Amino acid sequence: QEKLGDYLFLVVSNREPYIHTMSGSEIICNRPVSGLTEALDPVMRASKGTWIAYGSGDADKKAVDSRDRVAVPPEKPEYTLRRVWLTKDEVEGFYLGFANEALWPLCHVTFTAPIFRESDWNTYKKVNQIFAEAVLREVADRKAVVLVQDYHFALLSRLIKEQKPELTVGQFWHIPWPTHEIFRTCPWQKEILEGMLGNDLMGFHVQSFCDNFLDSVERLLKARVDRNKSIVTYQGKTTLVQPFPISVDFDSLSQEASTEAVKQEMDALCRELD
Repeated sequence: QEKLGDYLFLVVSNREPYIHTMSGSEIICNRPVSGLTEALDPVMRASKGTWIAYGSGDADKKAVDSRDRVAVPPEKPEYTLRRVWLTKDEVEGFYLGFANEALWPLCHVTFTAPIFRESDWNTYKKVNQIFAEAVLREVADRKAVVLVQDYHFALLSRLIKEQKPELTVGQFWHIPWPTHEIFRTCPWQKEILEGMLGNDLMGFHVQSFCDNFLDSVERLLKARVDRNKSIVTYQGKTTLVQPFPISVDFDSLSQEASTEAVKQEMDALCRELD
């Protein structure tokens, strides 16, 4: 938080770090199971920033204020969760469709062929625009660092920078990046790359994913790629491409795993498997 100074710190993801659901007549708050949220929640607690995400819980709207915000964690609020609302059709086209039926198998090079539907692509673009508008409203006239998460938002960073080029925007891609020979099968390959090059910093898990990404950029766009510095220059803008092996909060997980309740469950499981 001290290093950020007067900069607002924002994280953007599809998955929200806390979800509100109805249990009878009571609203309860839980943390969804997610490697992404597990890794970034400690960062947000330390930075006291704002996390923008899709509100998927059946009681999420009941928990927010008039600006769609709620302080989290509920037991000791340390940062702000700003929820974005999507229709059923938007979720189906953006998340279930293009993100999970096209990008996911494409990037993982699975035996399941990617499904490229133009209707899903159009919804994907629409939802990226919805999130861009949410980010811009949240930032307003402030200085900000925006960290975009994952393959759901390949277009988001460029949309943000087109409106506010002075913002610092980075993105971490939580899944692999395929070889150029695989990636070029996507009908919207250039639009995706252009969107990702809206970032000042583009991060992947390992160097080989960075190399694959740079290969695609070099072959598909009229961009200058400096392999030694891992810098792409495209349409007058530069993007640094780097590997960032991500981790989880070990101390927190270790402490939770050492509770009496977990020990009892482990003992019961051992007896069952013995």
